[in-house]
Amino acid sequence: MKEAQLYTRLENCQVRCELCAHSCKIPEGKFGFCGVRQNISGILYTHNYAKLVAANIDPVEKKPLYHFLPGTSTFSIASVGCNFRCGFCQNWEISQFNPSSLTLAGASLDRRFEVFDPINQHLGEDFSADKVIKLARQNNCRSIAYTYTEPTIYFEFALETAKLAKEAGLRNIFVTNGYMSQAAISLFSPYLDAANIDLKFFKESSYQRICSAKLGPVLDSIQLLNDAGVWIEITTLIIPGENDTPEELTAIARFIAAVNKDIPWHISRFHADYKFKDYAPTPERTLKLAYDLGISQGLHYVYVGNFGTWGQDTLCSKCQKLLIKREEFNILEYHLAQNRCVFCQTALPGVF
Repeated sequence: MKEAQLYTRLENCQVRCELCAHSCKIPEGKFGFCGVRQNISGILYTHNYAKLVAANIDPVEKKPLYHFLPGTSTFSIASVGCNFRCGFCQNWEISQFNPSSLTLAGASLDRRFEVFDPINQHLGEDFSADKVIKLARQNNCRSIAYTYTEPTIYFEFALETAKLAKEAGLRNIFVTNGYMSQAAISLFSPYLDAANIDLKFFKESSYQRICSAKLGPVLDSIQLLNDAGVWIEITTLIIPGENDTPEELTAIARFIAAVNKDIPWHISRFHADYKFKDYAPTPERTLKLAYDLGISQGLHYVYVGNFGTWGQDTLCSKCQKLLIKREEFNILEYHLAQNRCVFCQTALPGVF
């Protein structure tokens, strides 16, 4: 447990957390919306500091990031907790934490994670920032990814680790819902090299009903991170009946293009999970529609995820020749000289 950053003490022993857009006003003894920050005698503490429930070696393409150090590995870490309540969350066993009983809101953890049973170990295994850096370097990772759950929730440990990573010549990646405060972005952006941001919907009502959040702060974060020089890519999970109309998909693509037409847009196929188990997978025609709409709105790079190999390749925005051919998370062909197309020498935006 550690005293949190970014909060203000209020009268009557209350505090206001200023880490994310919820801006929780927390009475003494109570937790914030994220479930891991608690007001104890007028001081806000974070319970998940330096406690990890996941530590894996992933291809950076899995984040997904297609224009950031392609073909390299990233050391991926996570702590419990989240500031969203998405009913379709694929990592809900570790994100939807119940602070009152120090358990997770579910049974056993998914075996795809190298996890340290939080039910027995409470909040996870003690893990120093130095250890994260050491393991990343030992496993030839070029970066640290703060992922699986919302990294804003373990902000203090992420920031400490990111600073050490920079000193060690490693890059830092956020995989985030974008619901962080401007103050949090200002503190972290000097150490943040890339972020994949979920833009889940383009309707305020959908964010409120499904995620218990708001749309505006997510849009603000995308703009702020882009302005700060962080390389960003955006992911939209297309959920049948929720965000799959041509109007909403067009609005998402139009917004991204207005920020920066070089931002890659990852449209991802939905598979039933958690509370959305009655939903069908995203039809192929919807994925192709979203792809076409993204291109029609001026986006230079649109990708399709969770759907075979179609829509994964990178083409030159000028000559349209193949630059990077992918199969799942593997690179099969690479036609770049540094970051330039070998055919017409047009620069490919990103970090290479």
